[in-house]
Amino acid sequence: MADSISKELADKVFEAIEVAKATGKIRKGTNEATKAIEKGQAKLVVVAEDVNPPEIIMHLPLLAKEKGIACATVGNKEELGAAAGLEVGTSSVAIIQPGDATKLLKQISEGLGKK
Repeated sequence: MADSISKELADKVFEAIEVAKATGKIRKGTNEATKAIEKGQAKLVVVAEDVNPPEIIMHLPLLAKEKGIACATVGNKEELGAAAGLEVGTSSVAIIQPGDATKLLKQISEGLGKK
């Protein structure tokens, strides 16, 4: 699994998802995120730490690393779902087109150690 990130960086990740949802394009859920990574479309992949069973999302950080895509792990799927505009939690989100979140994505990538 990807390492958990600081609260400050997690807030930026949620903000980036919200901005990308409004001005760009995101994919919600493990299957959609997996497809986005495999096609090389994802700019950032975010997975929730509290997914049960963890096998559902275990492949995402590995796949993202293989493709050179930044991957962040956040606290829980309810927060992730809310940031993605869902009324329910989601295990993962991929940002496809950042829209106005381009600067935020750059800051997040730097915070994750990917320049």
